[in-house]
Amino acid sequence: MNTTLTQKNSKHNFRALLWHGIFLSLASNFMDVDTVIPSMILNAGGNAVMLGIMTTIMIGGSSLMQIVFASFLSNRASKKSMLLAAINLRVVSLIFLGLILFTSSTGGSTALLFSIFVLISVFSFSGSFANISYVDIMGKSILEKDRKGFFSVKQTIGSLGILVSAIAVRQLLKHLSYPQNYGTLLSAAGILLFVASLGFWKIREIDTRIEKKRTFREFLALIPKNISRDSNLKNYLLIINFMGLAVSFIPFMILYAKNNFDFSFNLIGNILLFKVVGMLSASLVLYKRSHKFHYKNLLYFSLVCGVSLPVLSLVFRNNQLAYQFLFLVSGVFVTAFRIARSGILVEISNNENRATYTGISGAGSILPAIFPLVAGVMISVLDYSYTFAIISLLAAVSVIFVKKLKCR
Repeated sequence: MNTTLTQKNSKHNFRALLWHGIFLSLASNFMDVDTVIPSMILNAGGNAVMLGIMTTIMIGGSSLMQIVFASFLSNRASKKSMLLAAINLRVVSLIFLGLILFTSSTGGSTALLFSIFVLISVFSFSGSFANISYVDIMGKSILEKDRKGFFSVKQTIGSLGILVSAIAVRQLLKHLSYPQNYGTLLSAAGILLFVASLGFWKIREIDTRIEKKRTFREFLALIPKNISRDSNLKNYLLIINFMGLAVSFIPFMILYAKNNFDFSFNLIGNILLFKVVGMLSASLVLYKRSHKFHYKNLLYFSLVCGVSLPVLSLVFRNNQLAYQFLFLVSGVFVTAFRIARSGILVEISNNENRATYTGISGAGSILPAIFPLVAGVMISVLDYSYTFAIISLLAAVSVIFVKKLKCR
């Protein structure tokens, strides 16, 4: 069993993981959960409640499934084969959904919506399985002194790929008719995701020492013990719960755009492009300051962006150009929060408990899991203004726990 990471292997794994990151970035816009998937559901005949259910599955439900997967994966010294299996399942679900869209009629139908829900659920749940394996492999495959540089380089190069793919997605949405445009997008996403997975075949994985294998019941019993004895983990969970509400809010910005503006494919493409420009801008700045910024300060910045989005959405509801610019802010927010969240999780865990902590962080994301569904119902029964205000206030609560977080 190889449990020692050398400098040579670290550099090799750096390049392999970077390959995956580049092609994943190219694929991400073709299957973007904040713009492409919500707009596809709405164009297929979905409403606010359906969007809430789908957002719950994509953002929250998949995270909750991590606790089931983590109990299994934490007992395995090597996770590379599991990671590849999960990615292949995601590839198949995307391509199959693309083929269904190619053969469907121009109007929405119950059968089409059902197919979208089932296959996106498979895609999301297999993604949560893959995420645990990825975090564990990444954490033990790159030396600690190189991790922050890896996150920044990956995000920067990946954002360039995202910019290229955003332009491509915008053109496909504009020049292809529905549903062929979405069929093309998802099929391309599946192919690119498969190419991205080739990087994992090159990984020289370091095995994890398994002191004791645990059953699912024993694993569940570990959760309150880990949370009670590690204040950092407890505060981390509270942060991703409350600040995560702002992430789950972004798809509802698409619904609000449909309610207030001409919901053309040109508008959808512009929204995606603005979001990507925001992601790229944030990535470049953070890359330049990768050895200077602190994850805690990055969380404060993310908090300001996340809390502002629901409020500004209401302010600019009658200004289409200004409303599109809000997606630039959403891109900055998503990038900053993603880097801070990933970096903090790696820092507060170690090789022995990283899979467990990743599973706990997924299962502990309760608010982002259930609130999109609640928000969808609230929008239908009450009003956008009340719902958006509540989201902003709840996200602001995370400042309490950011203050208590201790990072290296």
